[in-house]
Amino acid sequence: MGNRERLRQLFTGTAPIVIAANGLLQRNGDSSYKFRQDSSFWYLTGIEEPDVILVIDKGKEYLIVPSRDAVREAFDGSVDSGVLTRISGIETVLDDKAGWRTLGSRLRRAKHVATLGAAPAYSEHHGIYTNPARENLQRRLKAENDSLELLDLRDHLARMRSIKQPAELIAIQQAIDITIDGIKYATAKSRLSKYEFEYEIEADVARQFKRSGASGHAFEPIIVAGKRACTLHNLAMDGQLSADELLLFDIGAEVSNYAADISRTVAISANNQPSSRQQTIHAAVCDVQDFALGLLKPGVMLADYEKQVMEYMGEKLRELALIRTISSEEVRRFYPHATSHFLGLDTHDVGEYRQPLAAGMVLTCEPGIYVPEESIGVRIEDDILITETGNEVLSARLSRALA
Repeated sequence: MGNRERLRQLFTGTAPIVIAANGLLQRNGDSSYKFRQDSSFWYLTGIEEPDVILVIDKGKEYLIVPSRDAVREAFDGSVDSGVLTRISGIETVLDDKAGWRTLGSRLRRAKHVATLGAAPAYSEHHGIYTNPARENLQRRLKAENDSLELLDLRDHLARMRSIKQPAELIAIQQAIDITIDGIKYATAKSRLSKYEFEYEIEADVARQFKRSGASGHAFEPIIVAGKRACTLHNLAMDGQLSADELLLFDIGAEVSNYAADISRTVAISANNQPSSRQQTIHAAVCDVQDFALGLLKPGVMLADYEKQVMEYMGEKLRELALIRTISSEEVRRFYPHATSHFLGLDTHDVGEYRQPLAAGMVLTCEPGIYVPEESIGVRIEDDILITETGNEVLSARLSRALA
């Protein structure tokens, strides 16, 4: 309820606000993928049901709930309006027919309607199809009044969501703590050396997450060793482990839809010391992270910060004899990703990268060096809260030690 009121205050227009929940997505045949709510819809309502519509209009608010036939209810259950009200604080819950009759009457008299802009159906950069719920809502809004001008609320929600409230920080810290404990469990020397395949580690981590109260992984986990760690989003986790390799974790638990995102790189063998080269590269990544952490504070522009970190990484890569001259092109051969991204309801959370950092923002700090020719991939990632005077490492109790 508080977030809806904050949105009303931030959006000063008189247009009705209409926000769509995510819909189910087909996995194959007549089965769907596990449902995950649209983060902004959840932020405003706390509701986990698919296909619900939120309407905020002139101090009034109501939910429109899709109808389900008897067969659908038998398989998926019915939607309990009382539960939706208890979760969201919204008293008025209308079925699809009554809801759209009410909303349609309002839209036919309106010039504008505020909603969340839809992403393209296919994101070429990420290689994924996007949830069509927002696009479907926009199409239905225009069907009620084809002269409606749609106002995009994505920037408003990004500004709101980028500054974490106390309850959000509690959930994020819980997710971080569960992630730390999962990594500690899997990397205990008595246990780590007994794993034969990467997927065995992931199975143990997933079990620990659930046992500790997380809903599961916040994103597809990455637990890979040796050269496989040089593919940044290597999700296969089917490799056989070798005692002389380094093992990279990039994982995060999810608590109340809030994510952790932590990376560590450790030596697999309980008996053999990592090679001097592995130790040197790992130390360089830790050094770069320390440099980056020294920069993170209110007022910093992330573009300037990323440039400074890239240049410092260049010095480390030159010391490692991986490059001769420091340039973006040369550095990106061995460090091809950004150092930081926002963290919250989404692992790569919404936030304004063109605005300075401010107290209450949570982001990652994750330098890495990847040398496929040497079968070495190292990434160290921590979750950071920007404070009034600098930053706090929320995942600090997890050691960065290689062995």
